[in-house]
Amino acid sequence: MNSQLRWKFIFILIVILVCIYGLIGVPEFPTSWQTVKDNFAERIKLGLDLKGGSHLVLQVQVDEAVGLRTDQTIDQLTKQLRDRNINVGEIRRVDDQHVLVRDVATATSGSFRDLVATQFTDWNIAPAAGETSGYLLTIKPQIVADIQKQTMDQALETIDRRINALGLTEPTIAFTGRADNEILVQLPGEGDPTRAKQVIQAGGQLELRAVEDPQTYPSQAAGLAAHGGILPPGTEFLPGKSTSQNGQAGPQVWYLVDRLPVITGQDLRNSTPTPSTNYPGQYQVNFTLSTAAAARFGPFTESHIGKQMAVVLDHQVQTAPEIRGRIEDSGMIEGNFTQDSAKDLSLVLRAGALPASIKYLEERTVGPSLGADSIRSGVRASLGSLIVVMIFLVVYYRWSGINAVVALALNLLILIAFMAISGAVLTLPGIAGVVLTIGMGVDSNVLVFERIREELRSGKAPPSAVSVGFDRAFLTIIDTHITTLVSAAFLFLFGTGPVKGFAITLVIGLLANLFTSIYVSRAIFDWHLSRMGREAELSI
Repeated sequence: MNSQLRWKFIFILIVILVCIYGLIGVPEFPTSWQTVKDNFAERIKLGLDLKGGSHLVLQVQVDEAVGLRTDQTIDQLTKQLRDRNINVGEIRRVDDQHVLVRDVATATSGSFRDLVATQFTDWNIAPAAGETSGYLLTIKPQIVADIQKQTMDQALETIDRRINALGLTEPTIAFTGRADNEILVQLPGEGDPTRAKQVIQAGGQLELRAVEDPQTYPSQAAGLAAHGGILPPGTEFLPGKSTSQNGQAGPQVWYLVDRLPVITGQDLRNSTPTPSTNYPGQYQVNFTLSTAAAARFGPFTESHIGKQMAVVLDHQVQTAPEIRGRIEDSGMIEGNFTQDSAKDLSLVLRAGALPASIKYLEERTVGPSLGADSIRSGVRASLGSLIVVMIFLVVYYRWSGINAVVALALNLLILIAFMAISGAVLTLPGIAGVVLTIGMGVDSNVLVFERIREELRSGKAPPSAVSVGFDRAFLTIIDTHITTLVSAAFLFLFGTGPVKGFAITLVIGLLANLFTSIYVSRAIFDWHLSRMGREAELSI
C-alpha cells in the first residue's frame, strides 16, 4: 500500500471514530450494550411527531398594534395642538386606522393641515364627509403593513425567548406559512402545555408611574367623585390590590397615577426572582435598569421622596411603595408572589412584552406512543430497504457490491452521527429523508459501477477502468446532488418543523454520500488493485 492510499484510510478511520464518539458521547467506551443504547437515545433528539408533546397555533392580533399607533398619534396630536394654540372641537378615534378631528377653527385650519403634513407624515389628511370643518386622518397602507410585519417579528422573537427560557427540549417556533399572522409552537416532550401557554400569553408590560393621590378608592366612580368628577390633567385611574401587613392581597382598589410612565419594561436590563425581604414565605422580583433609564430614574425618585410610586404590570398596580430615597439603577416588585409565579414574571420581563395579544387557533397533544410506533415503522422501513438494496448490490455486482455496501453503511453512520453532534431534531419526515438518502447512495454507486463496466468492455485494464469510471461518473453525481441540495435548501428556508427535519436529513445524507461514494469507494477499489498487483481483476 502506497503512502497516499495509507493516508486516505487513516482519514476514513478518523471519520469513523469521530462518528462513533458522536453517537456514544462519553469519554470512556461503554462496558455494556445497554449503556450504548442509553447514550444513543440521549444523543438523538426527537421531534414532536416522534417524541410526543404539544402543538399550538397562535394568531397574533396585529390590528391591536395598529390601534396602539393610532392612540399614540391622538395623544401626540392633542399635545401638539395645545402647544400651538390650534383650537379643535374633538379628536376621536374612528377605528384602528382612522382619526376624526372635528370643528377645527377656521383661523387655524391652515396651521392644522401644515402640522399634520410635517409632523405626522405617516398619515393622509382629507376633509371629513358630513363635517363642515372636520378632517379625517388615515394611516398610510404601507405604514400599516410595516407595523403588522414588525408586530409579527417581535411576537415571534418574544415567544421564542420565553419558550426557550422554560428549558423545554428543542422547541419549534416559526410562522405557519398559511396566514400572515399565525405562529406555530411545537413543544416536544411537553404533555401539559398549561404553563407554556401562561408564559406565552403573559403581557409583561412593566411601568413605573408616579402616584398622584395617596388615597385609594374602592371603585373608579368613587375616585372620580372625590375629584369633582374630573380627572386631573395627565392622570388616570388604574386597578390594583390592597396589601395587608403580612403581604397578603386584599380587595381591589383604584389608584390615581400619571398617564406617562417614568420607566417601562424596555428599560430593564435584567430581572431575577428572590425570597421576599419584607414578607417571609413570599417571593419578589428584583430588576436592574439600563444606564439611560437610571439617569432618568435617579432624579425622579429624589424629587418624589415621601411619595408613592406605582409598579404597574399589564395595566394593573402590583404595589405602590413609598419612595424613601434616591434610587438609581435597581428596584423590586412585590405582589404576593409564589416561587413559580415570581420566576415566570421574571422570565416574562426579561423576554419583553408581546406587542399584541394572541389567540389560540389550534391546540393538540401528541402522545408518545404514536411517536414510538412511528419510530418502529421508520426504522423497519429503513433497515428493510437497506437490506434489500445490499442483497441486490452483492448479487448484481458480486464482490464489488460489498464495496457499495460498506459505502452505504458509512453514509448512514455519518448522517446519524452528525445529527447527534449538531443537535438536529429527527422527525418522521426526517426518517423519510434517511430512506431517500439510501436511494441516492445506491444511485451514485450504480452510476460509478456501470461506467467501470463500460470501460472494462472496451478493453481497458482494471486500474484504468476504475480511474476513468470514477472521473466520468463524478460530474453526473455532482449534478444530481447539487439540484437536490438546492431543493432541500428551499425546503429548509421556507418550511416549518417536520419539513425542515426532512430537509436537514436529506442535505446531510447527500453530503455524506458524496464522501462515501466517491472518496471511500474509490479508496477500497485502489486498495484491492494495489494488493493484487498486475494480475488484478475486478468482480463486477
